[in-house]
Amino acid sequence: MGEARRASAEIKGETQLSKPRKKLPRGVYEKVPGSGIYWIRYADATGHIQRELAGRSLTATVKLYQKRKTEVLQGKKLPELLRARKVNFRDLLTDMLEYSKRNKLSYADDVQRATVMGEYFGQRIAESITPQEVDRWLASHEWKAATQNRYRALFLLTYRVGTDNGKVNVNPAKLVRQRREDNARIRFLSEQEEYKLREVIANECPHHLPEFEVALNTGMRLSEQYGLTWNNVDFQRRIVSISRSKNGHARHIPLNDAAFAALGTAHEMSNGKPWVFLNCYGEQLMRPRKWFEAAIKQAGIEDFSWHCLRHTFASRLVMAGVDLRTVQELMGHKTIQMTVRYAHLAPKHQLAAVQRLCKSEAAQEESTDTKTDTVGFSTKTT
Repeated sequence: MGEARRASAEIKGETQLSKPRKKLPRGVYEKVPGSGIYWIRYADATGHIQRELAGRSLTATVKLYQKRKTEVLQGKKLPELLRARKVNFRDLLTDMLEYSKRNKLSYADDVQRATVMGEYFGQRIAESITPQEVDRWLASHEWKAATQNRYRALFLLTYRVGTDNGKVNVNPAKLVRQRREDNARIRFLSEQEEYKLREVIANECPHHLPEFEVALNTGMRLSEQYGLTWNNVDFQRRIVSISRSKNGHARHIPLNDAAFAALGTAHEMSNGKPWVFLNCYGEQLMRPRKWFEAAIKQAGIEDFSWHCLRHTFASRLVMAGVDLRTVQELMGHKTIQMTVRYAHLAPKHQLAAVQRLCKSEAAQEESTDTKTDTVGFSTKTT
């Protein structure tokens, strides 16, 4: 009896193993068999094979495949569409970077992000990239919301420049949702953290101390500070002039004693070069990331970036009693709403404001007592 059951089980097992896997529709496949994640494969209008991630819905995958086949057919019948689809995404990135170099202070950051974007989308035909692909690509990285939004903005700019140049007719990034950022977060250096960090920089990379001092005492944006030339610095008037800030306007930054001394030291180290901050090869230093992140780590300071030095500048001004309108001007904020984030750091001023209520109540009580006495006196005389 036992042998019969084993034989039956073996027969069933063979049947299950030999059962053919469900055949997928034409052009649809699983990159990892059995994963339930579908891809499509098709030949574009130029004859090149394209592969595209579709998702877990087989129905939606089939519709996407049919859509791509329709687009290919249109491209073959309409030569002007065919020409447009020959433009690769990497070509758009090249045009975007040329625009960025002429018009943006954050050109160095755009170059870095464009490299990452090009590694994944570079060989793709620009108009074949969908909003869903861009959104999934952003979500696939362990980036903060702010970083994802910066990449989304660069996608927008890339396609906008491509549209202006007549190379594409679509901008898929317009339909990619913007991530919600935690703009209320303010991280600034405590006095103890500043002491530790300053000690590490002085010991490990003392030639970078002027950069640290200038950031801490001027609140300049990274792109503003590392784009400085000596033509921007007026030692006589103790002012740094930014010809074009992030908001597109010129601004003038006063230099306190610490910032003035730091720029004096940097000038001595510049050896006649036009740039204020130089790397070890005597070339313009584009960003402080390498040395600063190493110093932060060695100092044992967590959750802190170079931009937090700008927060530190604003926070210390507010805590010192400087009014928000002045802080707004020194920070180069376009609206006061950006500056109001630091208002809670002025507890003395807030306490003085609510304390006025107590004075008003006392004055009101005194006024009420006076009125009562007056009424009583009037009654007696009558």
